[in-house]
Amino acid sequence: MAAEQIGPAASDAAWGASHHAGGTDGPVDIGEALRRSDVLAALDEIDRELVGLEQVKARIRDIAAFALVALLRHSAGLTGATPTLHMCFTGRPGTGKTTVALRMARVLKRLGYLSQGHLVVATRADLIGRYVGHTAPKTRDVLGKATGGVLFVDEAYHLYRPGNERDYGLEAIEMLLEAMENRRAELVVILAGYKEKMRGLFAGNPGLHSRIAYHIDFPDYTLAELTQIADLMLSQQMYRWDSEARSAFREYLRPLLCGPDFANGRTVRNAIDRIKLCQAWRLVRQGGRVGKQELMRIDAADIRQSRIREEQVGEQENLDRIPEKTT
Repeated sequence: MAAEQIGPAASDAAWGASHHAGGTDGPVDIGEALRRSDVLAALDEIDRELVGLEQVKARIRDIAAFALVALLRHSAGLTGATPTLHMCFTGRPGTGKTTVALRMARVLKRLGYLSQGHLVVATRADLIGRYVGHTAPKTRDVLGKATGGVLFVDEAYHLYRPGNERDYGLEAIEMLLEAMENRRAELVVILAGYKEKMRGLFAGNPGLHSRIAYHIDFPDYTLAELTQIADLMLSQQMYRWDSEARSAFREYLRPLLCGPDFANGRTVRNAIDRIKLCQAWRLVRQGGRVGKQELMRIDAADIRQSRIREEQVGEQENLDRIPEKTT
């Protein structure tokens, strides 16, 4: 998997150079700084796009406020050191970690911390090579692509595999540590993954934990929040529930919440995709002239049919796992 860049594609001395470095004895205008950066619009965008996650949103606002005040302090000559803004996002899949990382990159761009404000998403495969001498250029290439923005390392715990002498993860971690310390003015690193597994990564690499300024946990969504996410997805795709379908969808979701493959927003997205297939097949079977409203409508039968098909697929997969008898 190649590192994925999302969005538009120095040193401590360079940090804040455009923010009137040198100091001033007069008061600073926080309102004017907010208007000039337009950072509130970026924070409002997070509120609109993400359902729930109130504690996460509060932490992001706190970080944005700290970053803004740090810039104002710098302009007043109170400090010249680049703040450490590296983060760790923990939580199960589909809880919005990548989306928040992208929005965080935009916030830091508007505040002047990052020159480009893009997001580069990388995994172990993007950073670590299979033989001696392969890891350093791979990691260096990813760091180069992320310069001026945010490097989001997904499932970062896979970088650390203790006891494997042929694993080159520690080399990549050492290069990340160096970049996190020495390139704070041009790069923010966000490590992401399951909470317990990330604890293992930090326990085995204490220097990594010490360079993370903010640890933010992304909780699982509730059934009500997942239903709201589905509402938003349908609206964006120009579909709508009929009078019974929304309740049927809640009942469809309920048992999935405790399943081993539950992935929050991704589970909702995949469920909606399957339901749309059933709606399409219903319309094709029905034939004849179909109006715009009917093309948009999802009914309870579509949801029930999707669930039946999913159960049938699950039963077949279980049968496929049964080993054949040998004679």
